[in-house]
Amino acid sequence: MTAEEEQALIRRVQSGDAAAFEPLLTAYEKGVYNLCLRMVKNPADAEDLAQESFLKAYRGLGAYRAESRFSVWLYRIASNLCLDFLRQQKRRPTAPLQTEDEDGEARETEIPDERFQPERLLEQKLTQESLQRGLDALPPEFRHVLLLRELQGLSYEEIGAVTGLESGTVKSRIFRARKKLCTYLQCDGNLPDWIASKEVKGGGR
Repeated sequence: MTAEEEQALIRRVQSGDAAAFEPLLTAYEKGVYNLCLRMVKNPADAEDLAQESFLKAYRGLGAYRAESRFSVWLYRIASNLCLDFLRQQKRRPTAPLQTEDEDGEARETEIPDERFQPERLLEQKLTQESLQRGLDALPPEFRHVLLLRELQGLSYEEIGAVTGLESGTVKSRIFRARKKLCTYLQCDGNLPDWIASKEVKGGGR
């Protein structure tokens, strides 16, 4: 979907055409769900938060003024809902948070080619599990900006628009998040190349 097509759909929704919101939902539902899942680490909660994000976006679309990309505006809504959810979880006793199940992983990663050797598949699974544990160990404010950068591919400026942080603060948090994640994965014995290379170079791209 081009930016022009996206803006045309938004104008139609703002004019009262509710059906025009469906293509926007289809375009971003996977990205929003994946962000929520990485933030709250529970598929059922992530599904609820993703649905709430789209409902809030639909209701608030009349106030959208295209000052930033629609995706940035949408991720800001989802991020704020996830952070509010995590704060509420801290304020009341809860059962341990579940990790991603196999269905959740399948929605976020490519399905391995069955021609791969079993040893290689096991190595990939262990690395993925180790990476998830490392992300879970990060403070929410660090995990948040790192996921926006690596999972959603947002620029530092766009992450600043989502979080309300200055670009310098965003860069600092991403750098510190990568350092913490790198240290965790080194101790765990599973350090992906993309983390090692960026950590060594100071966290930038």
